[in-house]
Amino acid sequence: MTPHRPDREVAIVAFAQSDHRRRTDDLSEVEMVMPVLHDVLRQTGLRTSDIGFTCSGSSDYLAGRAFSFTMALDGVGAWPPISESHVETDGAWALYEAWVKLLTGEADTALVYSYGKSSPGSVRDVLTRQLDPYYLAPLWPDSVALAALQAQALVDAGAADEPALAAIAGRSREDATANPHAQLPGARPQGEYVVQPLRTGDCPPIGDGAAAVILAVGDRARRLCARPAWIRGMDHRIEAHSLGVRDLTDSPSTRLAAERAGAFEAPLDTAELHAPFTSQEVVLRRALDLDESVRVNPSGGALAANPVMAAGLIRLGEAAARIHRGDSDRALAHATSGPCLQQNLVAVLEGEPHVR
Repeated sequence: MTPHRPDREVAIVAFAQSDHRRRTDDLSEVEMVMPVLHDVLRQTGLRTSDIGFTCSGSSDYLAGRAFSFTMALDGVGAWPPISESHVETDGAWALYEAWVKLLTGEADTALVYSYGKSSPGSVRDVLTRQLDPYYLAPLWPDSVALAALQAQALVDAGAADEPALAAIAGRSREDATANPHAQLPGARPQGEYVVQPLRTGDCPPIGDGAAAVILAVGDRARRLCARPAWIRGMDHRIEAHSLGVRDLTDSPSTRLAAERAGAFEAPLDTAELHAPFTSQEVVLRRALDLDESVRVNPSGGALAANPVMAAGLIRLGEAAARIHRGDSDRALAHATSGPCLQQNLVAVLEGEPHVR
């Protein structure tokens, strides 16, 4: 199936993120988000009044109160009135909404941001609220236990073993030493089992953080950024809600989203995969047919910093930032939500050819 190519060009022209920390008791959500918003606007020279559309991603379940995202708007500045929307999920899906908005011609620029404070509660328990509410959620299987089921399925299928998972953890956190925002840079022991076969090193850190990107169209993007990261395609798909009817060693939704985004049309040099657990990188690599020529998670990925509701947007931002710097020409960015890679978004980003 040939991917649809939009008539309007949209690019990520700026990306900013917080320094991800285990706890931010000294900061409210607004205080955590504001420096990131100021940074991303400063990179482009834009003001809030120059932004045509604003979209955010977060979760009321993390904050523990309804409509918590309205408080974060204080960090954006909602007066005079702005065109604004919100998604109750990772900010990668907020970026998707903003991308569609720009493709329709309703705006020429967009600000997308997301944030999450996981430290105040038990994120493993909070994420059980994503499960089927009738059969699975009442059993309270937490996110690590479900990831361990997926990891064990890979081991049983011969697709991975514990040393291979440990190598993924080591590579990711070693790469994160070059990332000043990472929460867990540098190689470290795998530690004890959390839920077999997953050890501490196979699991993401719990922490707080925020991220933001700015999108712009056509020549506006070229004026705002020396080398825009053009979004050549983006798509998101979902697996069956019931884990019992899925093959946990595969991710057909990721493969389909990548196909629809045009990922298989030309070689990739970079892939930022939202794989909070080492075993999930194995599944995603297989689904996306990524070989050793593709640099996977040079930022360290979600194993080095995993602010819930922002980690997926950060994958898009990190991929775009590599294109901005000239370190990548064609990158894939992936975001996920739900148990065992249930929902998956894939974007293909490209930079214009280098002028010699």
